[in-house]
Amino acid sequence: MSVVPLQEVALRLHPQDNVAIAKINLQAGTTLRFHSGQVALGTEEHPCTPIPPHFPPPTLVPVRQFIPSGHKVALREIAAGEPVRRYGQVIGLASQTILPGEHVHIHNLGIQVFAREHTFGVDVQPVAFVPESGQCTFPGYKRADGRVGTRNYIAVISTVNCSAHASRQIAHYFTPERLAPYPNVDGVVAFTHHSGCTNPVGSRDYVLLQRTLAGIARHPNVGAFILVGLGCETNQISDLVENYDLRNHNGILPGCPLGLVIQDLGGIGKTVQAGITAVERLLPAVNAVGRTAQPISELILALQCGGSDSWSGVTANPVVGLVADEVVRQGGTVVLAETPEIYGAEQLLTRRAINPQVGQKLMAQVQWWEQYTQKMGIVVDDNRSVGNAAGGLTTIYEKSLGAVAKAGSTPLTEVYDYAEPVTARGFTFMNSPGYDPVSVTGQVAGGCNLVLFTTGRGSVFGFKPAPCIKISSNSTTYERMNDDMDLNAGKVLEGVDMEEVAAELLDLVIAVASGQPSKSESQGVGEAEFSPWSLGRML
Repeated sequence: MSVVPLQEVALRLHPQDNVAIAKINLQAGTTLRFHSGQVALGTEEHPCTPIPPHFPPPTLVPVRQFIPSGHKVALREIAAGEPVRRYGQVIGLASQTILPGEHVHIHNLGIQVFAREHTFGVDVQPVAFVPESGQCTFPGYKRADGRVGTRNYIAVISTVNCSAHASRQIAHYFTPERLAPYPNVDGVVAFTHHSGCTNPVGSRDYVLLQRTLAGIARHPNVGAFILVGLGCETNQISDLVENYDLRNHNGILPGCPLGLVIQDLGGIGKTVQAGITAVERLLPAVNAVGRTAQPISELILALQCGGSDSWSGVTANPVVGLVADEVVRQGGTVVLAETPEIYGAEQLLTRRAINPQVGQKLMAQVQWWEQYTQKMGIVVDDNRSVGNAAGGLTTIYEKSLGAVAKAGSTPLTEVYDYAEPVTARGFTFMNSPGYDPVSVTGQVAGGCNLVLFTTGRGSVFGFKPAPCIKISSNSTTYERMNDDMDLNAGKVLEGVDMEEVAAELLDLVIAVASGQPSKSESQGVGEAEFSPWSLGRML
């Protein structure tokens, strides 16, 4: 039996926490030594300091069973029904008595409802904005409407699933060899989906789909677009154009067709040929738009996580939060999403709302999900995946408390419905499911021109037209999946200062915004991930 200082093998993130997170696999028989008020990982509020001499004798906790790295160990006895705390916050209630040194996980921790105080604006702090002369810049594509793109694509947008094949055939014709004469064009991308016909006109699914497709058509990373439909579908090209004023959008060039209708053109083959001809006419004009120096205030970052583990809320998400704060300081915009993955932590965000109206809009989204899950016969905790649990995340509350760290610390300035155009600057929120492709689709349709995506288990996510930067929460995943991970935030666990890692990530954000391919882009990932939200049993 060995006695080891807690901070060498586990992290206690807040003095009120009654659990610690194992940094390594803890073997039964190991005894953990710590002082009751000691925090094993320094934070701004609770920096690591030497134990003063007046502290009482250390607490000794014998580990009672094998506890995997990333999982929780109880630091004291926790009675049945008593809150279990991590980050100083409640992550659930003990479903049975938990003894000191026991593994705390699904078998003894549940998500019973507990009271949460939803106050508005009490934690709003003024932002120390960077003067324009001191702002970072990147070479971006300035559009006629004033927005700035980080990429320059031509979009082939299917209005209905029935035209998906034709849309893909048109886009895939334009190989790198055929695009070589157009160095300013990043590619031709097909945006296809599984909907567009059976949704009644004006229904929520109909509105969500049209708003998403329109958001892609007028996205700052899209230099031009064509629409492809079958002809008899509910989601008519003409209605989409009229409802979202796409006819006057700068992505439609004079002399080019607004949309291609398979039934009118005489079938798939003729439509594909017409689409190829249309794109060939668009290429010179799209290529004529070059990169010019733009302030990073023109960046709109989608904040996402997927395949999260217990370290995501300790390393990768806080690192992204520091970058989000800096982008906001420089006048830019960040967009948090995945409403089921702020559940149990939404009270931390309402406290940062700039006014009660914004806070109430966020609460309305949370309450919609409560009603939706009840109606569908599911529970919000089902959002937690098999991989999340294997990585040490036990409840949706625990997952959410780590996920909101991506949003940094600046005021919440606005709340948007799915795929709504994001116009406010600063930290904003968009309602969406927690399913990564659907959530990112909404954020990008809203205008996000770059995605920051944290992962602990190892997501291979990518997205077009907005490049995706993946941040690993731990070094093991980063080294195993080096071809897919852009940055290793796991270095924080090895003693590297979090601000140093955040500075590295900000440099990478600027480099990728400037045209450097992300790891997913280098592998061509990102077309299949486009997935508009269709209401159903989805979290």
